[in-house]
Amino acid sequence: MELLCPSAKRRRSEDLAAGEPPPRATEATEAANLGPTTHSEEPPPPPDAGGGGGGGGGDVDRISGLPDAVLGEIVSLLSTKEAGRTQILASRWRHVWLASPLVIDGRDLCTKPKGLRDDKLFTAVNEALASAVSLILSAHPGPGRRFCVPPHYLHDRPATVDAWLSSPALHNLQELDFWEGKHMTHRYDRPYPLAPPPASTFRFSATLRVATLSKCELPDSSVEGIHFPHLKQLGLENVSFSEGSLHTMISSCPVLECLLLNDIFGVGCLRISSNTLRSIGVGTDSYCCRDNLQLLQEVIIVDAPCLERSLCLGSFKPTNLTIISAPKLETLGCLDDDCFERTRLVFGTIFIQGLKVVSLTTTLSSVKTLAVASYSINLDMVIELMKCFPCLENLYIKSYISGEMNRWRRKHRDFIKSSYIHLKKIVLMYRGIRSQINFASFFLLNARELELMRLKVGNTNYNEAFFAEQYGMLQMEKRASRGARLHFTNKTCTHRIHVNHVRDLSVANPFECTE
Repeated sequence: MELLCPSAKRRRSEDLAAGEPPPRATEATEAANLGPTTHSEEPPPPPDAGGGGGGGGGDVDRISGLPDAVLGEIVSLLSTKEAGRTQILASRWRHVWLASPLVIDGRDLCTKPKGLRDDKLFTAVNEALASAVSLILSAHPGPGRRFCVPPHYLHDRPATVDAWLSSPALHNLQELDFWEGKHMTHRYDRPYPLAPPPASTFRFSATLRVATLSKCELPDSSVEGIHFPHLKQLGLENVSFSEGSLHTMISSCPVLECLLLNDIFGVGCLRISSNTLRSIGVGTDSYCCRDNLQLLQEVIIVDAPCLERSLCLGSFKPTNLTIISAPKLETLGCLDDDCFERTRLVFGTIFIQGLKVVSLTTTLSSVKTLAVASYSINLDMVIELMKCFPCLENLYIKSYISGEMNRWRRKHRDFIKSSYIHLKKIVLMYRGIRSQINFASFFLLNARELELMRLKVGNTNYNEAFFAEQYGMLQMEKRASRGARLHFTNKTCTHRIHVNHVRDLSVANPFECTE
């Protein structure tokens, strides 16, 4: 059943009256409709349901009256399926998709069938996706804006990927993304030989602004002489480099702002100097190991005058971080000591092993946001970290407060007298046990700029009786900041850091759960 808005019905009637055949979906449009779909049986909205604007009634089609260039930009922002489907709206829309910048996103073109772990179904989904991509590239004249397909195609179908990337439809491509679809990973949770991407991958080096490469090898010959004059976001995940190749890749990006290095092999230590870098994320986020290749274990930020966010991803095998010069660094984390091999952080004369401050002769006043995680976080540990970062405003504790009783009135009275606590926001997991009450009350009674303390509680404690009891136990009537608020929530977030793609590195606060 095909549903059309009133304006589209009117345009279809005009087309039929003029002897023009009704619009139909092209092959590319049909290819975009992979997998089972559900058709709405609801009637179209009434004329006064909106969309017309002003007093002209809802049947006034304002959108179709926009210039082609504007419509093309709108269509290019839609998902791949939705963009292709605009061709069936009316004759006015037939050419808009073909004239708009091409966006191909594998996440929009494949659906998750039931019984996914059946290899036949896995193969069927991949065959359908490959056919859809080929059809769309043959139907659209370009230019390309974004091309995103699962990275295992580099391993399974190198010739097909090379043909796709050589297509004229991707001319002037701005975003190249070999994205790892979570529903397609069960066949690729074990290491397999990494192969170089097709040579055509780098034909877009002059126009790319965002690039993510996954599950491949980049030998010296593939990056030699390469230059990315407009690339601002570079994500490298499960990629094998030589040390020279990785240095060449990064140094060839003169305007680079976001750099994601996750599961990097072949390089033991990386030194970075960049006048434009604003965010960096480094770590090992999986259990995928390659015995014959060295894992990236240390990153040294030699000079990064614009660096604002330094993020430690994953905790399977930590990456040591040394920052020599980053005067604008504001966001740091997630620091943890859950690993057997604890992360080592060095900031000038500050030396932190796991969450323990080993040495401190100068402080880092630029850091405003910090996230920490451990099985045994206590108040002593947090206060020592606050001495390193005296201007801290946002503190995220990604695990339960435990260990000692966190008594502080005598133990930390010198710190309270000599230090000014700038914290404005604290987020922690909370059960209302005595050690947590003592921990939270320390900040409520001494942080004079505190605005919000968010306590993440379990469903059994999420009730008015528990809230009222904790208000009393935490001595809210004696809080140092009269504007401080307690916010209880039962939305527990299992992620220590919300970075799944290089684009996420541009988010101001990656520790805040937005789900």
